[in-house]
Amino acid sequence: MDPPAAKRSRDCPAGPEERDAGAGAVRGRGRPEALLDLSAKRVAESWAFEQVEERFSRVPEPVQKRIVFWSFPRSEREICMYSSLGYQPPEGEHDARVPFTRGLHLLQSGAVDRVLQVGFHLSGNIREPGGPGEPERLYHVSISFDRCKITSVSCGCDNRDLFYCAHVVALSLYRIRHARQVELRLPISETLSQMNRDQLQKFVQYLISAHHTEVLPTAQRLADEILLLGSEINLVHGAPDPTAGAGIEDANCWHLDEEQIQEQVKQLLSNGGYYGASQQLRSMFCKVREMLRMRDSNGARMLILMTEQFLQDPRLALWRQQGAGMTDKCRQLWDELGALWVCIVLSPHCKPEERTSWLQMLSKWDKLDVCPLEEGNYSFDGPSLQPTVALSPELLQKGSTCITNMEGWVGHPLDPIGCLCRALLEACHLEEETLAIYPESGPEKRKVAYQHVPVPGSPGESYLAMALEVALLGLGQQRALPEGLYAQDKVVRNEEQLLALLEEVELDERLVQVLRKQAEQLLEGGPFSGFGEVLFRESVPMHTCARYLFTALLPYDPDLAYRLALRAMRLPILETAFPAGEPHGNPLDSIVSNRFPRWFILGHLETRQCELASAMLTAAKGDPKWLHAVLGSIQQNIHSPALLFKLAQDACKTATPASAPPDTTLLGIALELGLQVMQMTLNTMTWRRREMVRWLVSCATEVGLQALMNIMQNWYSLFTPVEAATIVAVTGTTHATLLRLQLDAPRREELWACARTLALQCAMKDPQNCALPALTLCEKNHAAFEAAYQIVLDAAAGGLGHAHLFTVARYMEHRGLPLRAYKLATLALAQLSIAFNQDSHPAVNDVLWACSLSHSLGRHELSAIVPLIIRSIHCAPMLSDILRRWALSAPGLGPLGARRAAKPLGADRAPLCQLLDAAVAAYITTSHSRLTHISPRHYGDFIEFLGKARETFLLAPDGHLQFAQFLENLKQTYKGKKKLMLLVRERFG
Repeated sequence: MDPPAAKRSRDCPAGPEERDAGAGAVRGRGRPEALLDLSAKRVAESWAFEQVEERFSRVPEPVQKRIVFWSFPRSEREICMYSSLGYQPPEGEHDARVPFTRGLHLLQSGAVDRVLQVGFHLSGNIREPGGPGEPERLYHVSISFDRCKITSVSCGCDNRDLFYCAHVVALSLYRIRHARQVELRLPISETLSQMNRDQLQKFVQYLISAHHTEVLPTAQRLADEILLLGSEINLVHGAPDPTAGAGIEDANCWHLDEEQIQEQVKQLLSNGGYYGASQQLRSMFCKVREMLRMRDSNGARMLILMTEQFLQDPRLALWRQQGAGMTDKCRQLWDELGALWVCIVLSPHCKPEERTSWLQMLSKWDKLDVCPLEEGNYSFDGPSLQPTVALSPELLQKGSTCITNMEGWVGHPLDPIGCLCRALLEACHLEEETLAIYPESGPEKRKVAYQHVPVPGSPGESYLAMALEVALLGLGQQRALPEGLYAQDKVVRNEEQLLALLEEVELDERLVQVLRKQAEQLLEGGPFSGFGEVLFRESVPMHTCARYLFTALLPYDPDLAYRLALRAMRLPILETAFPAGEPHGNPLDSIVSNRFPRWFILGHLETRQCELASAMLTAAKGDPKWLHAVLGSIQQNIHSPALLFKLAQDACKTATPASAPPDTTLLGIALELGLQVMQMTLNTMTWRRREMVRWLVSCATEVGLQALMNIMQNWYSLFTPVEAATIVAVTGTTHATLLRLQLDAPRREELWACARTLALQCAMKDPQNCALPALTLCEKNHAAFEAAYQIVLDAAAGGLGHAHLFTVARYMEHRGLPLRAYKLATLALAQLSIAFNQDSHPAVNDVLWACSLSHSLGRHELSAIVPLIIRSIHCAPMLSDILRRWALSAPGLGPLGARRAAKPLGADRAPLCQLLDAAVAAYITTSHSRLTHISPRHYGDFIEFLGKARETFLLAPDGHLQFAQFLENLKQTYKGKKKLMLLVRERFG
């Protein structure tokens, strides 16, 4: 087979005299060993032959060996960078999957042997233990290097991945850590130049003999070409040497498997919907950033390969054809891709010709139809140009009346603030190289340490202070919220990313001064600042930035911290739509997309506003001045009841610690916010209302008796009658509440009286739902109980339904008041009507209970209820059931205590005879009704119905004759239904 192509063509060997002359010229200078090594090291790193001859073959052998020795990479950092993708392993899991870690383990276990370096080519064997029951595996590794960079690798494991395998890592680390133990040889061309003709012939013949099956055809072909005088091989000066390294003019770079990168990116994009694929692509982006940080030219190469695969993503054409937007995950990946290109093109270390080439590529890609467009319009439209002045849930308009920042810096497609802030912070890193190289140090995330680095030419300035200043300038800029869901979400993400960077910075006195200065400037920045007095309707709110500034400034300058945070509480888009204290469209839903279709992230912004308010409330605990200032801001600027309720809960929790006395001021603010929520949501019935009502009673209990009584006395402006009667009055008088309040007997009775009054008022307002709770609450007070009972009686005349009346009647019987139960049952029956075919009516059980109650009271009550039963119930089976129940036993004691009748009532005598006649008539009427539209499949049911009818007929003295006449009438009237009539004759004759 053909020998591998060499990167450098070596000259023909020089003669002995020429070599001696060159050697003598260098040796004659008497250069010390240390200086000789220094020159060789410089040559190895840059291939700049300032101190030696240009042609390597003319360099003396000691210098040659030193150049070869120093040409291998000396830092393990690069080896690590090219053998790991930079992902964090799961908590508690060792990152044994990382090739660098595996290679390090192989090196430490003595798996590397037979290491040989020939010129700029390193080879060795790696013995890797096999799995359980498997033999040891041997891998042969070859590495080519040039100017302290690995330029190509080959391993017998054939593990195709983006970066070096563990075996290449092991051999490379061996060469770095045990460099003096590696057997070193000059490039093979230098060795050959020292041989005479016989030695060369012997060398070639032994080489062919050792590998004749592999190289013999190639050897013969090369011999034929050399013997042919006019062949191409004889026209080339010198011969290739794969161990000689590259030429001076050749570019050198670390080995990168371009084909594998393209294949992996393509595969990951095809799995773009999965979280793992997106994470791996982000890891590749991180690797590009790492390469750029190391000023490695492969960073640009790798990004070019990735970009080409991104543009070949088949989903781009599909989305374009369908007119659909990208998925959020895909859009984020494209954003990162674009940000990396910004870093590359603007890099001060790139060459002009490289920048020109990149710009041409970007322009070419931009002209492709599938190349996605940037989303987001960073200008204001029409009415949104109108400013909104702060309104004081006294200032005059100052400065310009139109926004001057038409394009926001935070959330911009090119992310200028983020790029600049990261660049400045990176210049201030305090990073231990060993921690970055060895991932076995643990999966914990290291806290980034920064130091002040002076800015050249600017006394007193530091890059760290500038990073903080730049971030605050961008975050505090008054800017329009861009159009589109993704663009708005990007604004939020960029803000959070910037603040995450700032939170890693430990503040010192110097940085605190920067914070103070920037905070003051933001407050006085006019229309340029989002904290200025003038805000425009569609300005991005400052809540997230303000929360960071508030937390950071609070220990050093509380007054400034509160002034800044209170100014930032505004949400202009809602200030112009809802007057203070009024809820928006759906009070419990913080997203009002119908009113504000462009503000897709309004719910998120309101949540951030709530978090800022909560932070201020918590910090102001114990300071009435700031607590009331924060309360006023909350009531003026927060329009979502759900968020107000959360603030109230947070304030109550903060005000009542388990191990300390409560903060009465903060507790009062929690109650006031809760009362506001109740008023705002009074007409909105959802499951959250019940939670809110219960919490408010609990909060009022924490405040004290007077607060609890106040919400009871003013319930009509806070609660519905049902909420007041079933939750407020009941919860406010439970044993736990009374214990919490620690009331004496008079005050306890005062609370009970207030609760009873509330219950009676609710019963009058909504007797259907509140009468029974009122009766229950008033049981222990005779006057109140009588009043509640009278309310029920009055409501019965006013339309109180039979179901509610039956419920209260059963309650009365359970309380030992059967006559009152009977009275209410008769009122319920008077409103009831059960048709002939409603034998499964929901009131059946109530009717049977009422009949049982009247029977137990006595003959008088039973006689009085019979007409009501006949008038209200037309269902024959139900009437016959009642008749049989009453006829089974004698009636109970009457109201005057009369003795129970000696024997049961007869169905043929009063008062049951009227009920019997009604039941017989109902059976006759129902039979005719059912026969009008009967179908053959219901014949069997009808025969059973007639059987039950006969049982009822027979209760009368002449029942047998009446039933026979009834059947004869049916046979004559429905003689056309021959099959049915045949069944009637077979059953009844």
